[in-house]
Amino acid sequence: MNLFYAAFIPGLQNFIELVIKERLSDVKIHKLLDGAVLFETNTSYDKLNFFCFNNIFACIDLKEEVHTEPRRHRRNGKQDVNLLEGYIESILSKDIDSRGIIANNSKNIQSFRIVVLNENIPAAIDDRLRAQAENYIARLSDLKVSRSLPDTEFWFLYRRDDNSKQNFSIFMKRLTLRSSWEKTLHKGELPPPLAWVLCRLAEPEHSDVVLDPFCGYGSIPEAAFKYFHITNFIASDNNSEAAKYSTARFIKRKKGEFNFYRTDFAELPSLLNEKSIDVIVTDPPWGHFKENNEDGFIIKMFEVFDKLLKDGGRAVVLYANDKNFTKAIPASFELQSQIPILLSGKKAVIFIFRKNPPCLRASV
Repeated sequence: MNLFYAAFIPGLQNFIELVIKERLSDVKIHKLLDGAVLFETNTSYDKLNFFCFNNIFACIDLKEEVHTEPRRHRRNGKQDVNLLEGYIESILSKDIDSRGIIANNSKNIQSFRIVVLNENIPAAIDDRLRAQAENYIARLSDLKVSRSLPDTEFWFLYRRDDNSKQNFSIFMKRLTLRSSWEKTLHKGELPPPLAWVLCRLAEPEHSDVVLDPFCGYGSIPEAAFKYFHITNFIASDNNSEAAKYSTARFIKRKKGEFNFYRTDFAELPSLLNEKSIDVIVTDPPWGHFKENNEDGFIIKMFEVFDKLLKDGGRAVVLYANDKNFTKAIPASFELQSQIPILLSGKKAVIFIFRKNPPCLRASV
């Protein structure tokens, strides 16, 4: 069995659990945390095909201990760092790579660095211990140490799980080989895992007409095309830079598969047929219209949705955690669920709607 540790956007744990169990019939979930999951399966990494994770790691060693000290009584994390250093020392004193995870690297992997985290925050450990850990991994892997531009990373992580009253230390190798999203995305562009989540929650059919009226740099249509095989996507944005980028991004799509309108979303009803959209998946500009009456913007957005979306159609909207948003939901839309998340340190909510046909609106 393979033991994996995967990180995802905080707040999505129930959704992540559902997706994992749907895809892996033999899965055993050991820990489901806010922003991470530890699971076991016979499926190898190259066949996992999960698109909702920020990073996936192969677990080399895991140590669990029961804790009784309440989180509020901890002493600024120093005690936890001491436990983490003790765990690293225990790793260095034994042969824990019987499965070959440290040594099993592709030809493209030539260098590594170690990352030490206490509760997902970089931890400062003794320089001597860090060097010993680097030498230990270099000897087993035949890789060179590169603290600035490594090909892969080995992580030592300490976390507390207050649900099970356990703390655990884990030694693992990062399997996802890419830069952090913050370094590669445009300002305001959705991370690809979140774009996939929004599309998945919308449950689009292959033949659906899907709309993103605030397309930006195209993360949502990219996910819709790549993973959900949508063949009719309509997008719009009034930002000239984003519009130029998205137009070029999908220029090779077949005629009719991707239709882009460089316009304000409020103009879409004059450009598209009424009730012609099956699904709306979008990330409106949070707070962008605040000085121009943000409440009015939300009301106008739902008016556009109401004109374009078919009766029974679905809408998934990512928006700020703002009570004014829910107050502005009209009777024509049923709020089916909402998922609070944390995105780049900001509180947000994924809202999932279904448009009620006129015959049902009187009872709402």
